[in-house]
Order: sequence, then C-alpha cells, then structure tokens
Amino acid sequence: MVREDGKRNFALREADGSEPSEFSGNMPRQAALKAARTLEPAPSEEEANRTTLRLREKGTKKVHEYEGWAWKDSAPEVDEADEDFWLNDLNDITKANVSKQGIEYIDEE
Repeated sequence: MVREDGKRNFALREADGSEPSEFSGNMPRQAALKAARTLEPAPSEEEANRTTLRLREKGTKKVHEYEGWAWKDSAPEVDEADEDFWLNDLNDITKANVSKQGIEYIDEE
C-alpha cells in the first residue's frame, strides 16, 4: 500500500510468521537495505554472514525475499571545516548489501 509520500511499508517476517519490525522505502530493495543494516556486522564484507530477509509488503500478500549481509567499514574522511558534522565522532560505520531471491505470495487469512 503506497503512502502519500510515495513510500511503501514492509514488515520483516520471521520464520514463525511474526512481524516484529517495519521498514519503509520507495522500492522493496530500499527497505531490505535498511533491514540488513540491523544485522550483526562482520569485520569485512567477505566475512559477513548472509541471512535471508523476508519482507511482506503491507496491504498485500507479497513477500519479497532477499539475501542480506552487513559489515563494518571506516567512516569517510570529513572536511575539517565541517566541525559539526555528525561523522566526526565515528571511526566505523555499518554498511549493508542485499540480493533479491524472489517474490512469494502467502495464503494466510
């Protein structure tokens, strides 16, 4: 179901059918990337554990399935003139990536 701002809501679906978290995005991949950033990050992308993320589009019976992983990376260099920039206090940031596996339709309700 599309909101007034064009974004759609996606519920992270667990194996037992529960939906503990919700993410929004213009496209399912955008919501999947947000969900992937909540995973436990590995020291590098090569060492990251790949996890299945199942996102049900709210208002539909479509479940978008992604393989997601997260890792720590160095924060980008910040210009010294920009002292108030929030990244100045960070050494590491969490990056994530996802790969679409397919779409499933659920028969519930």
